[in-house]
Amino acid sequence: MTADLTPIQSLRREIASSPDALVAIETRFAAIANSNASHNTYVLSYSIESPRRAEHLPNLFPDSQNRPPLYGIPISIKDCFDVAGSVTSCASRFYAEVNPPAAKNSWVAQRLLDAGAILTGKTHLHQLAYGVTGENADYGDCVQPRDAALLTGGSSSGAAASVQEGSALVAIGTDTGGSVRVPSTLCGLAGYRASLAVSRGEERWAGGYHLAQTFDTIGILFQDLRDAPALANAIFDIALNPHPTKVRIGFTGNEFLHDCEPQVRNAYEAWKQRLTQHGATLSPFDTTFWNEGPQIYSPIVAGEAAAIHLGHFQHFEPAIAERLALGASITAAELANVRNRLEQFRLQTSALFGQFDFLIAPSIPVSKLLTGRDHTESRKAILRYTTPASLAGLPAVTLPGELIGGALGTGVQLLAAPMHDAPLLAFASGLAANP
Repeated sequence: MTADLTPIQSLRREIASSPDALVAIETRFAAIANSNASHNTYVLSYSIESPRRAEHLPNLFPDSQNRPPLYGIPISIKDCFDVAGSVTSCASRFYAEVNPPAAKNSWVAQRLLDAGAILTGKTHLHQLAYGVTGENADYGDCVQPRDAALLTGGSSSGAAASVQEGSALVAIGTDTGGSVRVPSTLCGLAGYRASLAVSRGEERWAGGYHLAQTFDTIGILFQDLRDAPALANAIFDIALNPHPTKVRIGFTGNEFLHDCEPQVRNAYEAWKQRLTQHGATLSPFDTTFWNEGPQIYSPIVAGEAAAIHLGHFQHFEPAIAERLALGASITAAELANVRNRLEQFRLQTSALFGQFDFLIAPSIPVSKLLTGRDHTESRKAILRYTTPASLAGLPAVTLPGELIGGALGTGVQLLAAPMHDAPLLAFASGLAANP
């Protein structure tokens, strides 16, 4: 890869190098998928179909000087989005058996194909997208190709694994309560969670299976922060903005970070220093109300997920079935009270963006989730970091810790006000290089 090119730019140059390059490249990516050590990256691999699409792609886009932005780019898609001819299972054996093959593509799958992408497969996820570890009793736990002793995190677990192992250059995931931010951070990747308003609604969620409509967003996992604006533009039509200067960033102080591992704290401090070097002014903000995040988030998600999967709870793994049963037991009055708290939370968050352009916090307080361990307490700790952005519908970009010399699994989330995705992506992309 040429140092001054992003991964997407480099692959596009390789594709353009000869008429036969595209098929050879897709065959190479498919071979990586087939050799996956854990065999849990994909619920359904398109390792046969993707080279065939590569053969036909030049006929679909014959103007070699004006091909779409994702032409020939191998992209995986989370198995909660329909792809025509394939069953969408949400990584549940029950749904894999009862759901018919999709009659047409989901909005996001069609968007990728129209942009010239080649789908590499439907990726593993924490069952029903209802978890942050990537564990799955039906399809096996999703472990990192880089280190099989580590879980990928979830729920977009296979999405992260596909990019880390190199079978896809980009992955489509979802983020309800951290499902892009957690695995991208743990796997040393960049991630983008779109504003709630960017990815919600009948059109953009068409052919997608919800966990909880109030908070569900579509997101992207990828290798290089510099590719973030182009990817968001190609998929969501997010404008390409110039790199912002003299930004004001609010950061979480020590009182919120009491449970952070030392190496997570070290990476956080290093990222704060990098931001200062890029001309940002950093000030702490009061995170007291952020501690309420999980208490507001969890009952709303449980209630909405229970309504979606009502009558089928017994078919899911016990921890998820228990959450769904709890959600079904929540009364209308209780839910109304929690939604009132949600509105207050959003008002408090909105006030912060009167003072700051962006907010920064560690993505999660831990740097690894070991396989075969009980992660009940880890889940609780993680949600305290991820749910504030979810409640407020904020866009987020995860900044990998390794980019500033931190350990694998460390990283931060850079947050912006709702619908301020363009300046967020532009600023984050500029952080890939030393100032």
